[in-house]
Amino acid sequence: MYSTGNKKVFKNAVTVILVRPSASAGWKLFLVRRHQKQSFMAGAYVFPGGQVEESDKSPELESYIKKTPDFKPASILQEDDLPEEEALGFFIAVIRETFEEVGILLGGSPSGDFISFHDKDVRAQYNEYRRRLYASEITLSEIAREEGILFFPEVLVPYAHWITPDFEKMRFDTRFFLAKLPPEQRPVADATELTDSLWVTPENALQMHRRKEIMLMPPTFKTIEELSVFASIDELFMACAQKEIYPILPQLSGDFILLPHDPEYSLAGYKKSPDVNIASRIVNENGVWKTAYYR
Repeated sequence: MYSTGNKKVFKNAVTVILVRPSASAGWKLFLVRRHQKQSFMAGAYVFPGGQVEESDKSPELESYIKKTPDFKPASILQEDDLPEEEALGFFIAVIRETFEEVGILLGGSPSGDFISFHDKDVRAQYNEYRRRLYASEITLSEIAREEGILFFPEVLVPYAHWITPDFEKMRFDTRFFLAKLPPEQRPVADATELTDSLWVTPENALQMHRRKEIMLMPPTFKTIEELSVFASIDELFMACAQKEIYPILPQLSGDFILLPHDPEYSLAGYKKSPDVNIASRIVNENGVWKTAYYR
């Protein structure tokens, strides 16, 4: 069976890699478990995220965004041909989805201080906003106007761009972002689409995956493997500021999933210069994903 590279992509989506320092282990990332009844990646541990909605591109949001003159969403995404309003929509979608799914709000005062949920009354108020936002009873703009806050898209650092291959029934065009956990906020999974969550080092996440304690799908697994080389959050963000981002459309070829740098990868428009020194293949062995090199 071979992936054809059909470019039809049904839905734009985003995902956020939340990270925080750890006194005992350098740093950790946040994973959530998808409900077993979900139609896509049921039971898998993933980064929080979801589909981009039309409301994420609303011109009304412009009044509630804190940004510098240098903030050019399309350029930051390394997609200069993307209309700016569409590019900004990916950043806003991350902010909305992160709040809806895990209760983390990447926003705060006009001076740039993140909102604190330390006070129980504030926390209760924003939990209600979260519920109403998920139920489409309120918009991000309305929350910002009511509370006098702004959203902070510039705290998001693009990390990767994965496209669901055409051998999957549901396809998404997903931008991955990095974000540091705001102080005095704590993520809590929504208990609707998500059933569990954990803070874990990349190394421990990979070990749990190998022991079949958690299930990771190829994009999540490959991302965590890449992140495992960084000793600190500062090192991670410095490296990612220089990272080349390009669309990764996996190609199924026999028993392997090929990635764009593999010498045998052949999808026009996605193929990159062959590089035998990087892990360019993903293979499933006894129900566990692992990377492999071209031989």
